[in-house]
Amino acid sequence: MLKRAALARALALDPALLFLDEPTAGLDPVSAGAFDELVVQLKESLKLTVVMVTHDLDTLWSATDRVAFLGEKRVIGYAPMRELTVAEHPLIRAYFEGPRGRAAREQACRAK
Repeated sequence: MLKRAALARALALDPALLFLDEPTAGLDPVSAGAFDELVVQLKESLKLTVVMVTHDLDTLWSATDRVAFLGEKRVIGYAPMRELTVAEHPLIRAYFEGPRGRAAREQACRAK
């Protein structure tokens, strides 16, 4: 509930650009999924550009159009998730090909 209230406060200013820092951190999976859906709905209905920092693999699959992958003190990948997850860079491959990365990808594919 606190995260939704913080989001409402930010949206009250009618921004064109919304920054979210780990918005699903500390939420249970059901609440995190609901928050992701809310972000997508708001993004579409209010024509918002959302810049989000997250390590939540489920959020990356469900609430993003494009992802910038940061590593080695720079952006090492920038693409839609489906393209980014097959990138050749070893850090990107390690992140998305681990057990959690594979599980999130499988979940996203089942949901679509």
